[in-house]
Amino acid sequence: MRVYVPLTLPGLAEAYRTGELGAGPFVAYAVTPGLRDWYVSDDTEELEYAALGRAALASLRLLAAEAEAPGRRVVIAVDVADRAVSAEAGRGSDPAAPGEVRVAGPVPLGKAASVHVDAADAQADVTAAVEALPAADEGDDDAQSVVDGAEDHELLWFATQEIANLVGHRR
Repeated sequence: MRVYVPLTLPGLAEAYRTGELGAGPFVAYAVTPGLRDWYVSDDTEELEYAALGRAALASLRLLAAEAEAPGRRVVIAVDVADRAVSAEAGRGSDPAAPGEVRVAGPVPLGKAASVHVDAADAQADVTAAVEALPAADEGDDDAQSVVDGAEDHELLWFATQEIANLVGHRR
Protein backbone atom coordinates (compact mmCIF):
# COMPACT_ATOMS: atom_id res chain seq x y z
CA MET A 1 0.00 0.00 0.00
CA ARG A 2 1.24 3.49 -0.82
CA VAL A 3 1.09 5.83 2.17
CA TYR A 4 2.01 9.50 2.41
CA VAL A 5 3.96 10.44 5.52
CA PRO A 6 3.93 14.09 6.65
CA LEU A 7 7.31 15.42 7.76
CA THR A 8 9.32 18.60 8.11
CA LEU A 9 12.80 19.17 6.69
CA PRO A 10 14.37 18.33 10.09
CA GLY A 11 12.19 15.20 10.20
CA LEU A 12 13.40 14.22 6.73
CA ALA A 13 17.00 14.83 7.84
CA GLU A 14 16.44 12.53 10.85
CA ALA A 15 14.97 9.83 8.62
CA TYR A 16 17.97 10.15 6.32
CA ARG A 17 20.37 9.96 9.28
CA THR A 18 18.72 6.85 10.77
CA GLY A 19 17.67 5.22 7.50
CA GLU A 20 14.10 4.76 8.68
CA LEU A 21 10.77 6.46 9.26
CA GLY A 22 9.12 6.30 12.67
CA ALA A 23 10.11 4.42 15.76
CA GLY A 24 6.64 3.10 16.48
CA PRO A 25 3.22 3.54 15.00
CA PHE A 26 3.12 6.84 13.11
CA VAL A 27 0.49 8.80 11.21
CA ALA A 28 0.32 8.68 7.44
CA TYR A 29 -2.36 9.16 4.80
CA ALA A 30 -3.61 6.70 2.22
CA VAL A 31 -6.53 5.95 -0.05
CA THR A 32 -9.02 4.60 2.49
CA PRO A 33 -12.79 4.13 2.34
CA GLY A 34 -13.13 7.33 4.40
CA LEU A 35 -11.02 9.27 1.91
CA ARG A 36 -13.07 7.86 -0.99
CA ASP A 37 -16.29 9.05 0.71
CA TRP A 38 -14.81 12.47 1.56
CA TYR A 39 -13.28 13.09 -1.88
CA VAL A 40 -16.08 11.40 -3.86
CA SER A 41 -14.03 9.98 -6.71
CA ASP A 42 -13.24 6.60 -8.16
CA ASP A 43 -10.13 7.80 -9.98
CA THR A 44 -7.10 6.24 -8.25
CA GLU A 45 -4.70 9.03 -9.25
CA GLU A 46 -7.07 11.71 -7.94
CA LEU A 47 -7.49 9.80 -4.68
CA GLU A 48 -3.73 9.42 -4.25
CA TYR A 49 -3.33 13.14 -4.90
CA ALA A 50 -6.00 13.81 -2.24
CA ALA A 51 -4.10 11.60 0.23
CA LEU A 52 -0.92 13.53 -0.59
CA GLY A 53 -2.83 16.77 0.07
CA ARG A 54 -4.06 15.47 3.44
CA ALA A 55 -0.44 14.65 4.34
CA ALA A 56 0.66 18.14 3.25
CA LEU A 57 -1.91 19.65 5.63
CA ALA A 58 -0.60 17.40 8.40
CA SER A 59 2.91 18.63 7.57
CA LEU A 60 1.65 22.18 8.24
CA ARG A 61 0.60 21.02 11.70
CA LEU A 62 4.03 19.50 12.29
CA LEU A 63 5.60 22.81 11.29
CA ALA A 64 3.42 24.54 13.89
CA ALA A 65 4.95 22.26 16.53
CA GLU A 66 8.54 22.78 15.27
CA ALA A 67 9.11 26.53 15.34
CA GLU A 68 12.74 26.14 14.21
CA ALA A 69 11.84 24.14 11.09
CA PRO A 70 11.96 25.93 7.72
CA GLY A 71 8.46 26.75 6.48
CA ARG A 72 8.32 24.09 3.80
CA ARG A 73 5.91 21.16 3.80
CA VAL A 74 7.43 17.72 3.29
CA VAL A 75 5.63 14.49 2.40
CA ILE A 76 7.33 11.20 1.70
CA ALA A 77 5.52 8.51 -0.32
CA VAL A 78 6.29 5.05 1.03
CA ASP A 79 5.20 1.59 -0.03
CA VAL A 80 4.40 -0.62 2.96
CA ALA A 81 2.74 -4.00 3.46
CA ASP A 82 -1.04 -3.76 3.88
CA ARG A 83 -0.76 -5.53 7.24
CA ALA A 84 1.45 -2.69 8.54
CA VAL A 85 -1.37 -0.16 8.05
CA SER A 86 -4.45 0.34 10.21
CA ALA A 87 -7.21 2.92 9.93
CA GLU A 88 -8.13 5.04 12.92
CA ALA A 89 -11.47 3.80 14.20
CA GLY A 90 -13.97 6.36 15.43
CA ARG A 91 -12.43 9.36 13.69
CA GLY A 92 -15.13 9.68 11.01
CA SER A 93 -16.39 13.08 12.18
CA ASP A 94 -12.90 14.54 12.62
CA PRO A 95 -12.07 16.85 9.67
CA ALA A 96 -8.45 15.70 9.78
CA ALA A 97 -9.41 12.03 9.53
CA PRO A 98 -10.14 11.30 5.84
CA GLY A 99 -7.33 9.06 4.70
CA GLU A 100 -5.52 9.02 8.05
CA VAL A 101 -3.89 5.71 8.94
CA ARG A 102 -1.34 4.42 11.42
CA VAL A 103 1.73 2.63 10.12
CA ALA A 104 3.50 0.13 12.34
CA GLY A 105 7.04 1.40 12.37
CA PRO A 106 9.81 1.64 11.77
CA VAL A 107 9.80 1.60 7.97
CA PRO A 108 13.14 1.51 6.13
CA LEU A 109 13.73 4.71 4.16
CA GLY A 110 14.58 2.40 1.25
CA LYS A 111 10.82 1.71 0.93
CA ALA A 112 10.27 5.35 -0.06
CA ALA A 113 9.03 5.90 -3.59
CA SER A 114 9.40 9.69 -3.72
CA VAL A 115 9.67 12.85 -1.67
CA HIS A 116 7.47 15.93 -2.11
CA VAL A 117 8.68 19.30 -0.80
CA ASP A 118 7.58 22.91 -1.17
CA ALA A 119 9.76 25.13 -3.33
CA ALA A 120 11.64 27.85 -1.47
CA ASP A 121 9.27 30.49 -2.88
CA ALA A 122 6.37 28.89 -1.00
CA GLN A 123 7.98 29.49 2.39
CA ALA A 124 6.27 32.83 3.13
CA ASP A 125 2.80 31.44 2.35
CA VAL A 126 3.47 28.22 4.27
CA THR A 127 4.73 30.17 7.29
CA ALA A 128 1.62 32.38 7.17
CA ALA A 129 -0.55 29.25 6.96
CA VAL A 130 1.17 27.76 10.01
CA GLU A 131 0.52 30.96 11.96
CA ALA A 132 -3.13 31.00 10.86
CA LEU A 133 -3.85 27.37 11.82
CA PRO A 134 -5.11 28.04 15.37
CA ALA A 135 -7.61 30.66 14.21
CA ALA A 136 -8.66 28.50 11.25
CA ASP A 137 -9.28 25.60 13.63
CA GLU A 138 -11.57 27.92 15.62
CA GLY A 139 -13.65 28.62 12.50
CA ASP A 140 -12.12 31.92 11.34
CA ASP A 141 -12.83 32.06 7.59
CA ASP A 142 -10.07 34.59 6.88
CA ALA A 143 -7.53 32.39 8.65
CA GLN A 144 -8.81 29.35 6.74
CA SER A 145 -8.23 31.27 3.52
CA VAL A 146 -4.60 31.81 4.56
CA VAL A 147 -4.21 28.10 5.34
CA ASP A 148 -5.77 27.23 1.98
CA GLY A 149 -3.27 29.61 0.35
CA ALA A 150 -0.48 27.16 1.11
CA GLU A 151 -2.30 24.63 -1.07
CA ASP A 152 -1.87 26.99 -4.02
CA HIS A 153 1.75 25.81 -4.04
CA GLU A 154 2.26 22.41 -5.61
CA LEU A 155 4.74 20.23 -3.79
CA LEU A 156 7.76 19.49 -5.95
CA TRP A 157 8.57 15.84 -6.70
CA PHE A 158 12.01 14.50 -5.82
CA ALA A 159 13.53 11.06 -6.33
CA THR A 160 14.68 9.36 -3.15
CA GLN A 161 18.28 9.70 -4.35
CA GLU A 162 17.86 13.46 -3.89
CA ILE A 163 17.11 13.28 -0.15
CA ALA A 164 20.76 13.92 0.74
CA ASN A 165 20.69 17.19 -1.19
CA LEU A 166 17.32 18.19 0.31
CA VAL A 167 18.65 17.84 3.84
CA GLY A 168 22.05 19.38 3.09
CA HIS A 169 24.21 16.23 3.11
CA ARG A 170 26.25 16.41 -0.08
CA ARG A 171 28.04 13.26 -1.12
